[in-house]
Amino acid sequence: MSGMNGRPLGRRTFVLGSAAAAGTAALAGPLAESASAASFGWSDDGSNYVVDTGASLVFKVSKTNGDLTSLVYKGTEYQGYGGKNSHVESGLGTSTVTIAQSGTTILVSVAYGTLKHYYAARSGENNVYLWTNKADSSVSATRYIVRVKAGLFLNDEPDSYTYAPTTIESADVFEKSDGQTRSKHYSKLRVMDYNYVGWTTGSVGLWVVRSNHEKASGGPFYRSLLRHQSADGGGLYEILYYGENQTESERYGLQGPYIIALTDGGAPSSSLFAGTLTTSWADSLGISGYVSASGRGRVAGVGISGRDTAYAYTVGLANSAAQYWGSARSSDGWFSIAGVLPGTYTLTVFKGELAVHTGSVTVMAGTTTTLNTIAIASSNDPSNASAIWRINNWDGTPSGFKNADLMTYAHPSDVRAASWTGNVVIGSGTETSAFPCYLWKDVNSGIIVYFKLTAAQAAAAHTLRIGVTTAYANGRPQVVVNDTWTSAVPSPPTQPNTRSLTVGSYRGNNNTFTYSVPASAWLTDTSAYNTLKIYVASGSGTTSFLSAGTSIDAIDLLA
Repeated sequence: MSGMNGRPLGRRTFVLGSAAAAGTAALAGPLAESASAASFGWSDDGSNYVVDTGASLVFKVSKTNGDLTSLVYKGTEYQGYGGKNSHVESGLGTSTVTIAQSGTTILVSVAYGTLKHYYAARSGENNVYLWTNKADSSVSATRYIVRVKAGLFLNDEPDSYTYAPTTIESADVFEKSDGQTRSKHYSKLRVMDYNYVGWTTGSVGLWVVRSNHEKASGGPFYRSLLRHQSADGGGLYEILYYGENQTESERYGLQGPYIIALTDGGAPSSSLFAGTLTTSWADSLGISGYVSASGRGRVAGVGISGRDTAYAYTVGLANSAAQYWGSARSSDGWFSIAGVLPGTYTLTVFKGELAVHTGSVTVMAGTTTTLNTIAIASSNDPSNASAIWRINNWDGTPSGFKNADLMTYAHPSDVRAASWTGNVVIGSGTETSAFPCYLWKDVNSGIIVYFKLTAAQAAAAHTLRIGVTTAYANGRPQVVVNDTWTSAVPSPPTQPNTRSLTVGSYRGNNNTFTYSVPASAWLTDTSAYNTLKIYVASGSGTTSFLSAGTSIDAIDLLA
Protein backbone atom coordinates (compact mmCIF):
# COMPACT_ATOMS: atom_id res chain seq x y z
CA MET A 1 0.00 0.00 0.00
CA SER A 2 1.34 3.44 -0.87
CA GLY A 3 0.48 6.88 0.35
CA MET A 4 -0.90 9.70 -1.77
CA ASN A 5 2.64 10.65 -2.74
CA GLY A 6 3.43 7.13 -3.89
CA ARG A 7 5.88 6.35 -1.09
CA PRO A 8 5.29 3.26 1.05
CA LEU A 9 3.75 4.24 4.37
CA GLY A 10 6.58 2.67 6.41
CA ARG A 11 7.50 -0.89 7.35
CA ARG A 12 5.77 -2.03 10.49
CA THR A 13 2.68 -1.10 12.43
CA PHE A 14 2.09 -1.72 16.14
CA VAL A 15 -0.76 -1.46 18.59
CA LEU A 16 0.97 -2.70 21.70
CA GLY A 17 1.06 -2.83 25.45
CA SER A 18 -0.52 -4.13 28.57
CA ALA A 19 -1.56 -1.89 31.41
CA ALA A 20 -3.23 -1.47 34.76
CA ALA A 21 -4.43 1.99 35.68
CA ALA A 22 -2.94 3.78 38.60
CA GLY A 23 -2.79 7.37 39.72
CA THR A 24 -2.72 10.40 37.58
CA ALA A 25 0.81 11.67 37.26
CA ALA A 26 2.00 15.05 38.03
CA LEU A 27 4.42 17.83 36.82
CA ALA A 28 6.95 21.34 38.97
CA GLY A 29 8.32 24.72 39.50
CA PRO A 30 6.52 28.04 39.20
CA LEU A 31 6.30 29.28 35.64
CA ALA A 32 7.41 32.65 34.43
CA GLU A 33 7.49 34.17 30.96
CA SER A 34 10.72 33.38 29.17
CA ALA A 35 12.39 34.09 25.87
CA SER A 36 14.02 31.46 23.72
CA ALA A 37 17.24 29.97 25.08
CA ALA A 38 20.02 28.08 23.26
CA SER A 39 18.48 24.88 21.84
CA PHE A 40 15.80 24.17 24.42
CA GLY A 41 13.27 26.97 24.51
CA TRP A 42 10.45 28.59 22.61
CA SER A 43 9.85 31.32 20.09
CA ASP A 44 6.94 33.07 18.41
CA ASP A 45 6.65 32.92 14.61
CA GLY A 46 3.60 35.21 14.59
CA SER A 47 1.00 32.49 14.21
CA ASN A 48 2.39 29.79 16.49
CA TYR A 49 4.42 29.20 19.58
CA VAL A 50 7.41 27.14 18.46
CA VAL A 51 8.82 24.79 21.10
CA ASP A 52 12.25 23.20 20.71
CA THR A 53 12.75 20.35 23.18
CA GLY A 54 16.51 20.53 22.82
CA ALA A 55 16.53 16.94 21.60
CA SER A 56 15.28 15.99 18.12
CA LEU A 57 11.73 17.35 18.38
CA VAL A 58 10.30 20.77 17.52
CA PHE A 59 6.53 21.36 17.65
CA LYS A 60 4.24 24.31 17.06
CA VAL A 61 0.98 25.28 18.75
CA SER A 62 -1.41 27.74 17.12
CA LYS A 63 -1.76 30.99 19.04
CA THR A 64 -5.32 31.26 17.70
CA ASN A 65 -6.96 27.96 18.62
CA GLY A 66 -4.43 25.74 20.41
CA ASP A 67 -4.09 23.23 17.57
CA LEU A 68 -0.82 21.35 17.20
CA THR A 69 0.19 22.63 13.77
CA SER A 70 3.63 21.08 13.36
CA LEU A 71 5.50 18.05 14.73
CA VAL A 72 9.02 17.87 13.33
CA TYR A 73 11.26 15.02 14.44
CA LYS A 74 14.82 14.81 13.16
CA GLY A 75 13.94 17.29 10.43
CA THR A 76 10.84 15.45 9.13
CA GLU A 77 7.34 16.89 9.48
CA TYR A 78 4.90 14.28 10.79
CA GLN A 79 1.88 16.47 11.55
CA GLY A 80 -1.13 16.73 9.31
CA TYR A 81 -3.22 15.04 6.70
CA GLY A 82 -6.00 16.41 4.57
CA GLY A 83 -5.11 19.94 5.68
CA LYS A 84 -6.06 19.15 9.27
CA ASN A 85 -4.14 19.85 12.46
CA SER A 86 -3.89 17.72 15.58
CA HIS A 87 -6.30 18.93 18.24
CA VAL A 88 -8.96 18.37 20.86
CA GLU A 89 -12.09 17.00 19.19
CA SER A 90 -12.18 18.52 15.67
CA GLY A 91 -10.61 21.78 16.84
CA LEU A 92 -11.68 24.12 19.59
CA GLY A 93 -12.03 27.39 17.72
CA THR A 94 -10.74 30.76 18.87
CA SER A 95 -9.02 30.30 22.23
CA THR A 96 -6.73 32.10 24.63
CA VAL A 97 -3.28 30.56 24.20
CA THR A 98 -0.30 31.41 26.43
CA ILE A 99 3.18 30.02 26.94
CA ALA A 100 5.59 30.02 29.87
CA GLN A 101 8.93 28.47 30.71
CA SER A 102 10.45 27.51 34.03
CA GLY A 103 13.88 25.96 33.91
CA THR A 104 13.65 22.70 31.97
CA THR A 105 9.87 22.83 31.44
CA ILE A 106 7.76 24.73 28.89
CA LEU A 107 3.98 24.82 29.22
CA VAL A 108 1.51 26.00 26.59
CA SER A 109 -1.95 26.67 28.04
CA VAL A 110 -5.14 26.79 25.96
CA ALA A 111 -8.41 28.16 27.34
CA TYR A 112 -11.66 27.69 25.43
CA GLY A 113 -14.67 28.56 27.55
CA THR A 114 -14.65 26.25 30.55
CA LEU A 115 -12.24 23.85 28.84
CA LYS A 116 -8.51 24.00 29.58
CA HIS A 117 -5.92 22.15 27.51
CA TYR A 118 -2.15 21.96 27.98
CA TYR A 119 1.02 20.97 26.12
CA ALA A 120 4.29 20.54 28.02
CA ALA A 121 7.86 19.90 26.91
CA ARG A 122 10.87 18.84 28.92
CA SER A 123 14.44 19.70 27.99
CA GLY A 124 16.15 16.83 26.18
CA GLU A 125 12.99 14.73 25.69
CA ASN A 126 11.29 13.82 22.43
CA ASN A 127 7.88 13.87 24.11
CA VAL A 128 4.89 16.20 24.18
CA TYR A 129 2.89 15.88 27.41
CA LEU A 130 -0.81 16.76 27.16
CA TRP A 131 -3.65 17.34 29.63
CA THR A 132 -7.29 18.18 28.94
CA ASN A 133 -9.70 19.46 31.58
CA LYS A 134 -13.29 19.36 30.46
CA ALA A 135 -15.14 20.94 33.34
CA ASP A 136 -18.72 20.48 32.13
CA SER A 137 -20.92 19.73 29.12
CA SER A 138 -20.71 23.22 27.64
CA VAL A 139 -17.86 22.16 25.34
CA SER A 140 -17.89 19.08 23.14
CA ALA A 141 -14.53 17.44 23.76
CA THR A 142 -14.33 13.68 23.64
CA ARG A 143 -10.89 13.03 22.17
CA TYR A 144 -7.49 14.29 21.20
CA ILE A 145 -6.41 13.17 17.75
CA VAL A 146 -2.86 13.24 16.42
CA ARG A 147 -3.10 13.53 12.65
CA VAL A 148 -0.13 12.02 10.82
CA LYS A 149 0.87 12.67 7.22
CA ALA A 150 0.52 9.95 4.61
CA GLY A 151 3.67 8.34 3.26
CA LEU A 152 5.59 8.13 6.52
CA PHE A 153 4.41 4.85 8.01
CA LEU A 154 3.25 1.62 6.48
CA ASN A 155 -0.44 1.63 5.68
CA ASP A 156 -1.10 -2.09 5.74
CA GLU A 157 -4.87 -1.52 5.70
CA PRO A 158 -5.35 -2.60 9.31
CA ASP A 159 -8.72 -3.37 10.83
CA SER A 160 -9.13 0.34 11.58
CA TYR A 161 -8.54 1.33 7.95
CA THR A 162 -11.10 3.92 6.83
CA TYR A 163 -10.70 4.15 3.10
CA ALA A 164 -12.19 0.91 1.78
CA PRO A 165 -14.27 1.37 -1.37
CA THR A 166 -17.73 0.33 -0.13
CA THR A 167 -19.61 1.86 2.80
CA ILE A 168 -21.84 -0.71 4.48
CA GLU A 169 -22.99 1.02 7.66
CA SER A 170 -23.43 4.58 8.96
CA ALA A 171 -20.64 6.07 6.84
CA ASP A 172 -18.03 4.61 9.20
CA VAL A 173 -17.93 0.88 8.42
CA PHE A 174 -16.42 -0.16 5.11
CA GLU A 175 -15.91 -3.25 3.01
CA LYS A 176 -12.92 -4.06 0.83
CA SER A 177 -13.23 -5.82 -2.50
CA ASP A 178 -12.20 -9.10 -0.87
CA GLY A 179 -15.12 -8.94 1.56
CA GLN A 180 -13.13 -7.98 4.64
CA THR A 181 -14.51 -5.10 6.67
CA ARG A 182 -12.75 -2.09 8.17
CA SER A 183 -13.71 0.70 10.58
CA LYS A 184 -12.10 3.18 12.93
CA HIS A 185 -14.14 1.42 15.65
CA TYR A 186 -12.27 -1.87 15.29
CA SER A 187 -9.59 -1.59 17.96
CA LYS A 188 -9.56 -5.19 19.29
CA LEU A 189 -8.13 -4.00 22.60
CA ARG A 190 -9.75 -3.10 25.89
CA VAL A 191 -8.40 -0.07 27.74
CA MET A 192 -6.58 -2.29 30.23
CA ASP A 193 -4.83 -4.18 27.40
CA TYR A 194 -2.60 -1.42 26.06
CA ASN A 195 -0.31 1.36 27.20
CA TYR A 196 0.26 3.01 23.84
CA VAL A 197 -0.69 2.96 20.17
CA GLY A 198 1.22 4.07 17.13
CA TRP A 199 3.51 3.18 14.27
CA THR A 200 7.16 2.50 13.55
CA THR A 201 9.33 2.27 10.46
CA GLY A 202 12.03 0.51 12.40
CA SER A 203 14.07 3.70 12.65
CA VAL A 204 11.34 6.15 13.72
CA GLY A 205 8.41 5.49 16.02
CA LEU A 206 5.45 7.79 16.62
CA TRP A 207 3.25 6.86 19.56
CA VAL A 208 0.47 8.11 21.78
CA VAL A 209 0.92 6.85 25.33
CA ARG A 210 -2.44 6.74 27.04
CA SER A 211 -3.32 8.38 30.33
CA ASN A 212 -4.73 6.39 33.24
CA HIS A 213 -8.29 7.23 32.08
CA GLU A 214 -9.36 8.14 35.60
CA LYS A 215 -11.82 10.70 34.23
CA ALA A 216 -12.91 8.59 31.27
CA SER A 217 -15.85 6.16 31.45
CA GLY A 218 -16.60 2.53 30.77
CA GLY A 219 -14.16 0.75 33.06
CA PRO A 220 -11.18 -1.49 32.32
CA PHE A 221 -12.89 -3.58 29.65
CA TYR A 222 -14.12 -0.73 27.50
CA ARG A 223 -13.18 -0.67 23.82
CA SER A 224 -12.76 2.63 22.05
CA LEU A 225 -11.07 4.29 19.10
CA LEU A 226 -7.31 3.84 19.11
CA ARG A 227 -6.08 4.69 15.65
CA HIS A 228 -7.10 4.71 12.03
CA GLN A 229 -5.35 4.81 8.70
CA SER A 230 -6.54 5.81 5.27
CA ALA A 231 -4.99 6.71 1.95
CA ASP A 232 -4.74 10.30 3.22
CA GLY A 233 -2.83 9.60 6.41
CA GLY A 234 -3.48 8.33 9.90
CA GLY A 235 -4.86 9.29 13.26
CA LEU A 236 -3.86 8.30 16.79
CA TYR A 237 -6.43 8.85 19.54
CA GLU A 238 -6.58 9.55 23.21
CA ILE A 239 -10.27 9.15 23.98
CA LEU A 240 -11.52 11.43 26.73
CA TYR A 241 -15.09 10.16 26.50
CA TYR A 242 -16.64 7.85 23.93
CA GLY A 243 -20.39 7.37 23.69
CA GLU A 244 -20.52 4.21 21.54
CA ASN A 245 -21.90 1.34 23.68
CA GLN A 246 -21.06 3.36 26.79
CA THR A 247 -22.26 2.04 30.14
CA GLU A 248 -21.51 5.09 32.27
CA SER A 249 -22.22 8.79 32.35
CA GLU A 250 -19.48 11.15 31.28
CA ARG A 251 -17.02 12.16 33.97
CA TYR A 252 -15.59 15.66 34.04
CA GLY A 253 -12.21 16.92 35.15
CA LEU A 254 -8.55 16.74 34.22
CA GLN A 255 -7.35 13.88 32.05
CA GLY A 256 -3.67 13.27 31.55
CA PRO A 257 -0.93 13.34 31.02
CA TYR A 258 -1.16 11.48 27.76
CA ILE A 259 1.94 11.72 25.66
CA ILE A 260 3.00 12.05 22.03
CA ALA A 261 6.31 10.18 22.04
CA LEU A 262 8.85 10.07 19.20
CA THR A 263 11.51 7.33 19.29
CA ASP A 264 14.29 5.86 17.21
CA GLY A 265 11.90 3.11 16.16
CA GLY A 266 11.46 1.29 19.41
CA ALA A 267 8.52 1.31 21.77
CA PRO A 268 8.08 4.32 24.04
CA SER A 269 9.80 4.09 27.41
CA SER A 270 7.84 2.15 29.99
CA SER A 271 8.58 5.01 32.41
CA LEU A 272 5.88 6.96 30.54
CA PHE A 273 3.13 4.40 31.11
CA ALA A 274 0.11 5.08 33.28
CA GLY A 275 0.82 3.55 36.65
CA THR A 276 4.57 4.06 36.43
CA LEU A 277 4.77 7.67 35.25
CA THR A 278 5.64 10.18 37.95
CA THR A 279 5.68 13.82 36.88
CA SER A 280 6.52 15.72 40.04
CA TRP A 281 7.98 18.37 37.76
CA ALA A 282 4.38 19.36 36.95
CA ASP A 283 3.19 19.79 40.51
CA SER A 284 3.50 23.57 40.47
CA LEU A 285 2.65 24.35 36.86
CA GLY A 286 -0.82 25.58 37.77
CA ILE A 287 -2.66 23.04 35.60
CA SER A 288 -6.39 23.32 36.25
CA GLY A 289 -7.74 20.33 38.17
CA TYR A 290 -4.30 18.89 38.78
CA VAL A 291 -3.77 16.70 41.87
CA SER A 292 -0.22 15.71 42.77
CA ALA A 293 0.84 12.31 44.06
CA SER A 294 0.75 13.59 47.64
CA GLY A 295 -2.95 14.33 47.25
CA ARG A 296 -3.77 10.76 46.29
CA GLY A 297 -4.09 7.44 48.08
CA ARG A 298 -3.77 3.72 47.45
CA VAL A 299 -5.95 0.64 47.90
CA ALA A 300 -4.28 -2.72 48.56
CA GLY A 301 -5.91 -6.10 49.06
CA VAL A 302 -4.11 -9.00 50.72
CA GLY A 303 -5.98 -11.53 48.58
CA ILE A 304 -9.20 -12.83 47.04
CA SER A 305 -10.61 -16.22 48.00
CA GLY A 306 -13.22 -18.23 46.11
CA ARG A 307 -11.61 -17.57 42.74
CA ASP A 308 -11.68 -19.88 39.74
CA THR A 309 -7.96 -19.99 38.97
CA ALA A 310 -8.65 -20.67 35.29
CA TYR A 311 -9.62 -16.99 34.96
CA ALA A 312 -7.91 -13.65 35.40
CA TYR A 313 -9.45 -11.41 38.04
CA THR A 314 -9.57 -7.61 37.96
CA VAL A 315 -10.46 -5.22 40.76
CA GLY A 316 -12.16 -1.99 39.78
CA LEU A 317 -12.88 1.20 41.69
CA ALA A 318 -15.51 3.63 40.45
CA ASN A 319 -17.63 6.55 41.53
CA SER A 320 -19.15 9.47 39.66
CA ALA A 321 -15.83 11.37 39.71
CA ALA A 322 -13.19 8.77 38.82
CA GLN A 323 -12.38 5.18 37.89
CA TYR A 324 -9.37 2.91 38.46
CA TRP A 325 -8.51 -0.76 38.20
CA GLY A 326 -5.77 -3.28 38.88
CA SER A 327 -5.09 -6.93 38.16
CA ALA A 328 -5.31 -9.47 40.95
CA ARG A 329 -2.27 -11.71 41.34
CA SER A 330 -3.00 -15.17 39.97
CA SER A 331 -1.49 -17.01 42.93
CA ASP A 332 -3.52 -15.44 45.72
CA GLY A 333 -5.56 -12.49 44.43
CA TRP A 334 -3.33 -9.78 45.93
CA PHE A 335 -3.84 -6.37 44.27
CA SER A 336 -2.70 -2.78 44.58
CA ILE A 337 -4.26 0.31 42.99
CA ALA A 338 -2.26 3.50 43.50
CA GLY A 339 -2.74 7.17 42.63
CA VAL A 340 -6.43 7.22 43.58
CA LEU A 341 -8.21 10.49 44.21
CA PRO A 342 -9.70 10.74 47.72
CA GLY A 343 -13.30 9.58 47.97
CA THR A 344 -15.59 6.62 48.49
CA TYR A 345 -15.69 4.09 45.67
CA THR A 346 -17.63 1.02 44.70
CA LEU A 347 -15.13 -1.84 44.61
CA THR A 348 -15.93 -4.58 42.12
CA VAL A 349 -14.14 -7.88 41.63
CA PHE A 350 -14.43 -9.27 38.11
CA LYS A 351 -13.94 -12.88 37.05
CA GLY A 352 -12.96 -12.27 33.46
CA GLU A 353 -15.43 -9.45 32.86
CA LEU A 354 -18.20 -10.72 35.11
CA ALA A 355 -18.78 -8.94 38.41
CA VAL A 356 -18.68 -11.54 41.19
CA HIS A 357 -18.25 -9.29 44.23
CA THR A 358 -19.03 -5.68 45.11
CA GLY A 359 -18.18 -3.62 48.14
CA SER A 360 -17.21 -0.13 49.19
CA VAL A 361 -13.85 1.43 50.00
CA THR A 362 -12.83 4.89 51.14
CA VAL A 363 -9.55 6.40 49.97
CA MET A 364 -7.70 9.20 51.73
CA ALA A 365 -4.81 11.30 50.50
CA GLY A 366 -1.36 10.13 51.45
CA THR A 367 -2.48 6.82 52.93
CA THR A 368 -2.97 3.20 51.90
CA THR A 369 -6.32 1.57 52.60
CA THR A 370 -5.54 -2.10 53.24
CA LEU A 371 -8.31 -4.63 52.77
CA ASN A 372 -8.46 -8.06 54.32
CA THR A 373 -9.01 -11.08 52.10
CA ILE A 374 -12.10 -10.58 49.93
CA ALA A 375 -14.24 -13.72 49.88
CA ILE A 376 -16.28 -14.30 46.73
CA ALA A 377 -19.53 -15.98 47.73
CA SER A 378 -20.10 -19.21 45.84
CA SER A 379 -23.55 -18.00 44.78
CA ASN A 380 -22.04 -14.92 43.14
CA ASP A 381 -20.36 -17.00 40.45
CA PRO A 382 -23.05 -18.60 38.29
CA SER A 383 -20.57 -21.27 37.16
CA ASN A 384 -20.82 -22.83 40.62
CA ALA A 385 -24.46 -23.82 40.14
CA SER A 386 -24.99 -27.49 39.29
CA ALA A 387 -26.18 -27.81 35.70
CA ILE A 388 -27.55 -30.61 33.54
CA TRP A 389 -25.74 -28.96 30.64
CA ARG A 390 -23.95 -25.71 30.06
CA ILE A 391 -22.85 -23.96 26.88
CA ASN A 392 -19.73 -21.88 27.56
CA ASN A 393 -18.66 -20.86 31.04
CA TRP A 394 -19.75 -17.71 32.81
CA ASP A 395 -17.09 -15.01 32.53
CA GLY A 396 -19.00 -11.96 31.30
CA THR A 397 -17.83 -12.29 27.69
CA PRO A 398 -18.89 -14.22 24.57
CA SER A 399 -15.35 -15.61 24.25
CA GLY A 400 -15.38 -19.19 22.97
CA PHE A 401 -18.58 -18.82 20.98
CA LYS A 402 -18.53 -18.85 17.20
CA ASN A 403 -17.07 -15.63 15.70
CA ALA A 404 -16.47 -14.09 19.14
CA ASP A 405 -12.83 -13.15 18.64
CA LEU A 406 -13.42 -11.78 15.14
CA MET A 407 -16.22 -9.49 16.27
CA THR A 408 -13.85 -7.19 18.18
CA TYR A 409 -12.27 -6.12 14.89
CA ALA A 410 -14.76 -6.86 12.10
CA HIS A 411 -18.35 -6.35 11.04
CA PRO A 412 -20.68 -9.36 11.35
CA SER A 413 -21.01 -9.41 7.54
CA ASP A 414 -17.25 -9.90 7.14
CA VAL A 415 -16.25 -12.70 4.78
CA ARG A 416 -14.11 -14.20 7.55
CA ALA A 417 -17.14 -14.82 9.78
CA ALA A 418 -18.54 -18.33 9.97
CA SER A 419 -22.24 -18.74 9.26
CA TRP A 420 -24.39 -17.10 11.89
CA THR A 421 -26.98 -19.85 11.60
CA GLY A 422 -26.76 -23.53 12.50
CA ASN A 423 -28.11 -25.52 15.41
CA VAL A 424 -26.34 -27.00 18.43
CA VAL A 425 -26.38 -30.50 19.94
CA ILE A 426 -25.51 -30.96 23.60
CA GLY A 427 -22.96 -33.74 23.94
CA SER A 428 -21.45 -33.16 20.52
CA GLY A 429 -18.31 -31.61 21.95
CA THR A 430 -18.81 -28.52 19.79
CA GLU A 431 -21.61 -26.89 21.76
CA THR A 432 -19.74 -23.69 22.43
CA SER A 433 -17.79 -23.29 19.20
CA ALA A 434 -20.94 -23.97 17.15
CA PHE A 435 -23.13 -21.50 19.01
CA PRO A 436 -22.97 -17.95 17.58
CA CYS A 437 -21.70 -15.23 19.91
CA TYR A 438 -24.47 -12.86 18.79
CA LEU A 439 -28.14 -13.38 18.04
CA TRP A 440 -30.24 -10.99 15.92
CA LYS A 441 -33.97 -10.88 15.30
CA ASP A 442 -33.46 -10.63 11.53
CA VAL A 443 -30.43 -12.92 11.14
CA ASN A 444 -30.43 -16.04 13.32
CA SER A 445 -33.34 -15.79 15.73
CA GLY A 446 -34.81 -19.20 16.51
CA ILE A 447 -31.52 -21.09 16.81
CA ILE A 448 -32.17 -24.60 18.19
CA VAL A 449 -30.36 -26.41 20.99
CA TYR A 450 -30.95 -30.20 21.05
CA PHE A 451 -30.49 -32.13 24.29
CA LYS A 452 -31.61 -35.32 26.04
CA LEU A 453 -32.83 -35.75 29.61
CA THR A 454 -32.95 -38.75 31.89
CA ALA A 455 -36.32 -39.90 33.17
CA ALA A 456 -35.66 -38.27 36.53
CA GLN A 457 -34.63 -34.99 34.92
CA ALA A 458 -37.67 -34.99 32.65
CA ALA A 459 -39.95 -35.48 35.62
CA ALA A 460 -38.93 -32.22 37.25
CA ALA A 461 -39.15 -28.50 36.55
CA HIS A 462 -35.86 -26.77 35.80
CA THR A 463 -34.46 -23.28 35.56
CA LEU A 464 -32.95 -22.22 32.25
CA ARG A 465 -30.45 -19.34 32.35
CA ILE A 466 -29.20 -17.19 29.48
CA GLY A 467 -26.50 -14.65 30.23
CA VAL A 468 -25.96 -11.67 27.95
CA THR A 469 -23.23 -9.01 27.87
CA THR A 470 -25.02 -6.28 25.92
CA ALA A 471 -28.01 -5.77 23.68
CA TYR A 472 -28.85 -3.61 20.70
CA ALA A 473 -32.33 -2.11 20.27
CA ASN A 474 -33.63 -3.90 23.38
CA GLY A 475 -33.01 -7.35 21.94
CA ARG A 476 -33.58 -10.04 24.58
CA PRO A 477 -34.12 -13.81 24.44
CA GLN A 478 -37.51 -15.49 24.46
CA VAL A 479 -37.50 -19.29 24.51
CA VAL A 480 -39.71 -22.10 23.25
CA VAL A 481 -39.31 -25.66 24.56
CA ASN A 482 -40.39 -28.58 22.37
CA ASP A 483 -42.74 -26.27 20.48
CA THR A 484 -45.23 -26.59 23.31
CA TRP A 485 -44.06 -24.24 26.06
CA THR A 486 -43.24 -20.60 25.39
CA SER A 487 -41.73 -18.23 27.91
CA ALA A 488 -42.98 -14.75 28.50
CA VAL A 489 -41.06 -11.95 26.81
CA PRO A 490 -38.68 -10.70 29.50
CA SER A 491 -38.31 -7.03 30.25
CA PRO A 492 -35.25 -5.46 28.66
CA PRO A 493 -32.42 -4.69 31.06
CA THR A 494 -30.65 -1.35 31.00
CA GLN A 495 -28.18 -1.31 28.11
CA PRO A 496 -26.43 1.36 26.02
CA ASN A 497 -28.69 2.82 23.35
CA THR A 498 -26.09 3.06 20.58
CA ARG A 499 -24.66 0.56 18.15
CA SER A 500 -22.60 -2.20 19.73
CA LEU A 501 -22.49 -5.56 17.97
CA THR A 502 -21.48 -4.03 14.64
CA VAL A 503 -18.78 -1.69 15.95
CA GLY A 504 -16.55 -4.18 17.72
CA SER A 505 -18.08 -4.09 21.19
CA TYR A 506 -19.92 -6.67 23.26
CA ARG A 507 -19.26 -4.78 26.52
CA GLY A 508 -22.54 -3.50 27.86
CA ASN A 509 -24.21 -4.47 31.14
CA ASN A 510 -24.11 -8.16 31.97
CA ASN A 511 -27.55 -9.58 32.70
CA THR A 512 -28.91 -13.05 33.40
CA PHE A 513 -32.35 -14.05 32.14
CA THR A 514 -33.98 -16.93 33.99
CA TYR A 515 -36.87 -19.07 32.78
CA SER A 516 -38.79 -21.51 34.98
CA VAL A 517 -39.61 -24.41 32.67
CA PRO A 518 -42.29 -26.77 34.03
CA ALA A 519 -41.88 -30.55 33.97
CA SER A 520 -44.76 -30.77 31.50
CA ALA A 521 -42.61 -29.11 28.85
CA TRP A 522 -40.07 -31.98 28.67
CA LEU A 523 -40.26 -35.08 26.50
CA THR A 524 -40.76 -38.28 28.47
CA ASP A 525 -38.98 -40.38 25.84
CA THR A 526 -35.40 -40.38 27.11
CA SER A 527 -34.07 -41.44 23.69
CA ALA A 528 -35.53 -38.36 22.01
CA TYR A 529 -33.97 -34.92 21.79
CA ASN A 530 -35.69 -32.04 23.50
CA THR A 531 -35.51 -28.78 21.59
CA LEU A 532 -34.84 -25.34 22.95
CA LYS A 533 -35.47 -22.53 20.46
CA ILE A 534 -34.02 -19.16 21.33
CA TYR A 535 -35.63 -16.15 19.69
CA VAL A 536 -34.76 -12.47 19.88
CA ALA A 537 -37.71 -10.39 21.01
CA SER A 538 -37.94 -6.64 20.47
CA GLY A 539 -40.06 -4.08 18.72
CA SER A 540 -37.04 -1.95 17.87
CA GLY A 541 -34.14 -2.06 15.45
CA THR A 542 -34.21 -2.21 11.66
CA THR A 543 -33.01 -5.07 9.49
CA SER A 544 -30.14 -7.52 9.17
CA PHE A 545 -27.27 -6.82 11.58
CA LEU A 546 -28.96 -3.62 12.77
CA SER A 547 -32.05 -5.52 13.83
CA ALA A 548 -32.46 -6.07 17.56
CA GLY A 549 -29.70 -8.31 18.86
CA THR A 550 -27.80 -9.49 21.88
CA SER A 551 -24.39 -10.89 22.83
CA ILE A 552 -24.31 -14.20 24.73
CA ASP A 553 -22.17 -15.02 27.78
CA ALA A 554 -23.40 -18.52 28.70
CA ILE A 555 -26.50 -20.73 28.61
CA ASP A 556 -27.31 -23.52 31.02
CA LEU A 557 -30.10 -25.76 32.30
CA LEU A 558 -29.84 -26.15 36.03
CA ALA A 559 -30.20 -29.51 37.74
